[in-house]
Amino acid sequence: MAIPVIDFSKLDGKERAQTLAKIANGCEEWGFFQLVNHGIPVELLERVKKVCSECYKLREEGFKESIPVQLLNKLVDQEMEGSTVKRLDEVDWEDVFFLQDDNEWPSNPPEFQETMKEYRKEVKKLAEKVMEAMDENLGLEKGYIKKAFSSSGEHEPFFGTKVSHYPPCPRPDLVNGLRAHTDAGGVVLLFQDDQVGGLQILKHGRWIDVQPVENAIVINTGDQIEVVSNGRYKSAWHRVLATPDGNRRSIASFYNPSFKAIIAPLTVPMEEEASASYPKFVFGDYMDVYVKHKFEPKEPRFEAVAAM
Repeated sequence: MAIPVIDFSKLDGKERAQTLAKIANGCEEWGFFQLVNHGIPVELLERVKKVCSECYKLREEGFKESIPVQLLNKLVDQEMEGSTVKRLDEVDWEDVFFLQDDNEWPSNPPEFQETMKEYRKEVKKLAEKVMEAMDENLGLEKGYIKKAFSSSGEHEPFFGTKVSHYPPCPRPDLVNGLRAHTDAGGVVLLFQDDQVGGLQILKHGRWIDVQPVENAIVINTGDQIEVVSNGRYKSAWHRVLATPDGNRRSIASFYNPSFKAIIAPLTVPMEEEASASYPKFVFGDYMDVYVKHKFEPKEPRFEAVAAM
């Protein structure tokens, strides 16, 4: 079983209807799909790989002193002394930093900032095109989801990028690369490593690999797309496995609602009397709940924010 791979360039050609149907299937049946021929120049993607890998090399020594490494070393020492040890379920084997429009970015390597600024501009445009395809598939006016995420243009949607590396782990049986979770926000666009795997999604009770595809962009839907679509599109549980070999690179960009945006299920005229399956809430309130319960079932999060 493989995650759907969709040629996004065909959205503008004779195969538009078939391409929209594939996107709908990816949203409804998987919560994940991969886009190829998505319009982001390969030359830019190659530069992104280069600057992010070089940036990690400058951070590598710091990771060796990080809390996950210290905790794992302590656990291994206890095991060698004959103690029974439990898996580290509260930490992630991940080196990570975030890029936003208003925070400080790494200054080395020298090309990092220029390259990532260019990449973020391109991937944000792609996110909006993907959301427009979702609009069309859901029978909504063009720009509906973007408008919902910005409170009808009153507030700028949140757009952030998480740059991660998952270094080789000596004991992947004792620690996760990244614990299983669903994403809180809207649409996530992941430029994952095309050599080192490890990303998995949960489907029908089974963990399935998100296969590396060179220069593809992996799309997954977050909790807010599930709410806006009134459950037609589900956010999918996913995780990253720690691996003994290879240094997995992962660049995830999040197109989320403004913290002040009011999120509510869509209403379809024919179904106006049908009760919505999700509450109406302010996204910032949802995030207050999410940060405390990220790795727990999502349904109680919706219940908690409904009660606020």
